[in-house]
Amino acid sequence: MEPEIPTQPHLSPPQSTCSSSLPATMAHHEEDHSYHPQDAVSAAIKTTMLTGGVGLFASAVQNTLVRQNIGPLGIFIRSGSTITILAAMGGTYEFAKTASANLREKQDPVNTAIGGFFSGAILGLRARTLPAVLGYGVALSAGMYAFDYTGGNLFGYSKNKEEDEFERRTKLRKAFQTPAEQTFAELGEGRGIYGPNYEERRAERIKEAYGIEVPRSPVPAS
Repeated sequence: MEPEIPTQPHLSPPQSTCSSSLPATMAHHEEDHSYHPQDAVSAAIKTTMLTGGVGLFASAVQNTLVRQNIGPLGIFIRSGSTITILAAMGGTYEFAKTASANLREKQDPVNTAIGGFFSGAILGLRARTLPAVLGYGVALSAGMYAFDYTGGNLFGYSKNKEEDEFERRTKLRKAFQTPAEQTFAELGEGRGIYGPNYEERRAERIKEAYGIEVPRSPVPAS
C-alpha cells in the first residue's frame, strides 16, 4: 500500500480592505453633495413673519382709505383678515415647498408648484367653495412653476437647476478668497498685516541696513 500524502489546505489570497471600502467612501462622498436638507419649520416661521408684515402694511393702507373714522384698531378689526390671509399663505407656501424638497431630495420647480398650490388653496378658502379652492391653487401653482422654471428672477437671470445651492455658494466663497502669500506680495507687511516669522525678517533687514542688532525676544520690564 502506498502511503497517503497529506494535502495542504487551500489558502485564499487575503482580500484588501481598502479596495472594498473605497466604493463605500466614494458613494458616501457623492451622497454628501447630492442634497442638503433644510429646516421647514424655521423657514415657514420666517416667511410667515415676513408676509404677515406685508399684510399689516396692506391692512393699514386699507384702513386709511375708508370714509369712516374707526381709529387705528381698524387695522385688526375691519381689515385684519388681510394680515391673516397673507401670513397663512406665506407660511404654507414655504413649509410645503421646503418639505417637498426634503422628501424628494431635489431642488426643482416642482417644489415651488406644490407650495404654490397649497398657498393658493388658502386664498380660495375665502370663497368657501371647493372649485374656488382648487382653482386658486392650480392658478397660483402654475404661475409659481413658470416663474421658477424661467429662473426665478424678473430680470431674466437663469441659474443652473442641477447645481446644488450649497455647493454653488461654497464655490463663490472660494473664488473670491485671496491667498495670504499674494496679499503680502501686493500690499507688503505692516499696518496690521504680518506673515509668519515677521519679527525675524524685520530684525535681519534692520541689521543689514543700519547694522543694529535687534533682540528677537521682548525686553523684560525693569
